[in-house]
Amino acid sequence: MQLVGVTLAALAGLAAGESLKRLDTSLTILTNNDLQGASSPDADSAVILTDARGYQDVAQGVCAKLGEQLWKPKAGHKRRTAAALPFAEYLKYEGTCDASSKFWTSSNSAVDLTGRFNNISPASHEHYPGLCTNTAPYSTGKAQDTSSKWQISLDVNNQTLTGFRDRLSFRFLGVRYAPQPQRFTYSTVFKGSGEAASATQYGSQCAQGAGTGTEDCLFLNVWTPYLPNPNSAPAKKNLRPVGVWIHGGAFTGGTANDATFDGANIVSRGDIVMVAINYRLSTLGFLALKDGKTNGNFGLADQITALDWVRANIRSFGGDPDRITIFGQSAGAGSVRALIASPKAAGKFSGAIMLSNLGGIQYGTTYSRYYTIDEQVKVAANGILAATNCTTAASQVDCLRAVPASKLTSVGDARYLVVDGTYITSPQLELTGPRLPIRLMMGITQHDGAPFISFPKTTNETEYLAAVGLPVPSADLFPIVATGNSTLDLYTTASRLATDGVFRCVDQATAYSGLEHGRFDKIYYYEFDRTYQFQIWPGTDVCNAPVSKAFPNGDPSKPYLRCHSGELYFVFGNLHREGLPMRDAGDLPFEQFVLDSFAAFIRTGDPNPDKGYLEAKGHEATLKMVQRADKWVPATKKGGLKLQVLDWPRAKMSAFRDEKQCEALGLGPKYYEK
Repeated sequence: MQLVGVTLAALAGLAAGESLKRLDTSLTILTNNDLQGASSPDADSAVILTDARGYQDVAQGVCAKLGEQLWKPKAGHKRRTAAALPFAEYLKYEGTCDASSKFWTSSNSAVDLTGRFNNISPASHEHYPGLCTNTAPYSTGKAQDTSSKWQISLDVNNQTLTGFRDRLSFRFLGVRYAPQPQRFTYSTVFKGSGEAASATQYGSQCAQGAGTGTEDCLFLNVWTPYLPNPNSAPAKKNLRPVGVWIHGGAFTGGTANDATFDGANIVSRGDIVMVAINYRLSTLGFLALKDGKTNGNFGLADQITALDWVRANIRSFGGDPDRITIFGQSAGAGSVRALIASPKAAGKFSGAIMLSNLGGIQYGTTYSRYYTIDEQVKVAANGILAATNCTTAASQVDCLRAVPASKLTSVGDARYLVVDGTYITSPQLELTGPRLPIRLMMGITQHDGAPFISFPKTTNETEYLAAVGLPVPSADLFPIVATGNSTLDLYTTASRLATDGVFRCVDQATAYSGLEHGRFDKIYYYEFDRTYQFQIWPGTDVCNAPVSKAFPNGDPSKPYLRCHSGELYFVFGNLHREGLPMRDAGDLPFEQFVLDSFAAFIRTGDPNPDKGYLEAKGHEATLKMVQRADKWVPATKKGGLKLQVLDWPRAKMSAFRDEKQCEALGLGPKYYEK
């Protein structure tokens, strides 16, 4: 939602205990999250860990004011068992406690790591951390309970922000990171002026399409499992790594509010903080003119402004500003690539993940090779100026500022990153030069390019490929495999060609040159051979696992195309949250494994989840998957070009794919050195 002003007096009148400053404690949500939400056998496992306080301070001063009670073991728990203390193994693993630690529970008792309950007088001067229940409901893509009972307020950025919690995380939605800038100017970091603001509803998405969204849209969303005590500086070791998500959408659409990548599951299982950001889109975000001042890249600049806000304020949400990983998919991956290249973003993140970055041929070219301003004016701006009668205006930019946003986003599309000399200073990410001090992970889906070409209405290969803008390939390198459905067979071959030409080859070339010239020490590269396609896009059956009587929701073991965006439900663990069925016995454990791998990279810079972490968190399915999977070995200059094939029932290492095909397309390993 947009910034909502509330007087401080009104905020003070809200339910007692909502101010973390008044509670004078840190809060950590701990839960056994198997990604099944309210359907999980562990759905009621969540607790809230507090700072060490006296019994009454915890029971009546924290738990009660949160609308909760001190936790008590379920009937039948035997004393002197670790099961009597929830999350004992994880608390030991992360260093929160040792053999001498005790925690306040119900019935005037404290429990230690062995499960021994110690009856202690409420008047005792002993100080222990407390375990409160967390009965907040699960949120879903369709419903979130933001009522005052679950709300919590923080003093952040000279504001009092009121967010809320669900069963898995603290949620602060629609947080303003920049004031609305004048159209076609660069954003600046927002600074509050002592006001109270609601962070319980999403902010407006940025203007896009024919009249959706607004220009006042520079908001972000924060999900965190941990809120540090605002009355004392948080220990560095307690701060969580941060993932900053940049949505895709061709630089023309999309929003940080998309439930597909809601952050509750990944922060809960992964013990990280996640931020998702809006940025200006289409002509409003990227128009450049030949006037010496309207130099484009406004949307990219918004992303950097958001990073500045995150670095300045994320400690208040339990995040470590020195451990930020930027990650994004499709145009979001193109954004990540541009941020790695941008001198204005240097030093503002330590890790990066590019999911399905585009480049190479056809529509993908400009996501990795950037126009000059003159080129963008010729390709996009001139048409927009003509359509708005601004071509001959004394000031073209002032003329465009008077045009309704809905018209600007519908009459043309200046969606291109440009070499403006400030935010982007080279026509591509330079893959020679000094070492870049970031950790990098990247990859694609096996048939990423399939949704971007139309299904054939002919079996004439030459005619069809010309119609979809693809070159006629060598039959030896791109054979049409006959299955009895000649149009599908042609489409399948063309999808491989489109994937190589727009995704696979240029990303593999990026890895080759970046490693060869020492820009990157290592790159964790992957391909998804198992996907779960969006329900509304691309709207073609070929991207869905085939349905049968035995598998009414699809059988992922049968042939289907692993299409663009089909990895996102797995990465964020949101299949159940989105009400989607498990197609077979592999979807849930594969989803858990993928989320745990991506979260591990954000947390440690290595996507191989630590065995001790998995054991401590009780992530048994991922532990089994890791034990039978190949260890994910990074691509390196000396070790060679390797990728991890993400599939079920096991992930396995492979050489880079279709290298001969890439050479034939003119997109071989040295493509970026031409």
